[in-house]
Amino acid sequence: MPRPLIHVTCPCCQSTLKIDAEMQAVVSHEEPVKPAPIEDLAAEVAKLKGAAGRREEAFQKSFAAEKNHGQLLNRKFDELFKQAKENPEFGKKSRDIDLD
Repeated sequence: MPRPLIHVTCPCCQSTLKIDAEMQAVVSHEEPVKPAPIEDLAAEVAKLKGAAGRREEAFQKSFAAEKNHGQLLNRKFDELFKQAKENPEFGKKSRDIDLD
């Protein structure tokens, strides 16, 4: 019965390799699909100019989310703490050693 092949992605070129561990050899190799060449250079330049605005917008959203992250964690902690006070068994999981 043949062993299954190991699928590996090359970190350098992103190619997919199928390796037979028993034979210690590469069985097949697939190169990644390369993007089509740029046909309209003006359109591509316009996309790149708009990319700076999109990056700034994404950064501002991330920054705002990070500012509120501490408050969110405090709220989650308070809620879990309240549940733990109401129910002493809250969050306790049985361990295998406890079942003996």
